Amino acid sequence: MTQDLCALIHEKKLISIVRGAPTNKIVPIAEALYHGGFRFMEITFDQIGEIPNEETAAQIRAVCEAFDGRMYVGAGTVMTKTQLKLATGAGAKFIVSPNVDASIIRDTKAAGLLSIPGAFTPTEIAAAHQAGADFVKLFPADCVDLRYIKAICAPLNHIPLLAVSGVTPENFVDYLKAGMAGAGIGSVLVKKEDVSAENYGAIAERAASYVAVVSRFCT
Repeated sequence: MTQDLCALIHEKKLISIVRGAPTNKIVPIAEALYHGGFRFMEITFDQIGEIPNEETAAQIRAVCEAFDGRMYVGAGTVMTKTQLKLATGAGAKFIVSPNVDASIIRDTKAAGLLSIPGAFTPTEIAAAHQAGADFVKLFPADCVDLRYIKAICAPLNHIPLLAVSGVTPENFVDYLKAGMAGAGIGSVLVKKEDVSAENYGAIAERAASYVAVVSRFCT
């Protein structure tokens, strides 16, 4: 299963990141993303507890049940064993973290899930890969320019990297050309004002604009 998901991420190249959304709006958000062409959705945990871990797990479960395999749902900002256990029990298919924690990576793989830790330097990226990560998210990607990305991709071209933070429909293709395997798209895709206004059409339109970039890049 994990190898199939790896191949699909390589194909689709996009993971949506949803942070801090109300539980009663999480399925409509997922529907908007799906209609826009996204097939991977990351729902993040909140480390300071404004949204309890159990509620995040309930959101993951709700989307999994609503889509019945049509949308692959993962957990983001996973930094504790408790969060990993809750995400696994809720049906998450992949686990994303902002950091490299070898124990979280190992436990993720032991649970049969895809591991996507976050790293910034070549040393961190290599350590994540050696611990068993399937992808490594370069985070925060918008704090460096494309020269840095091209430089690290040259010796680390055996490690698939996902650009996260600041990726727009306008610059996404530049990240792909620089060597990124794909990207995670957060607040620039799922805007709080659109969620508050239930303007799900705007979310779907922005999602489609990212998918169009992938389509053009791959043809």
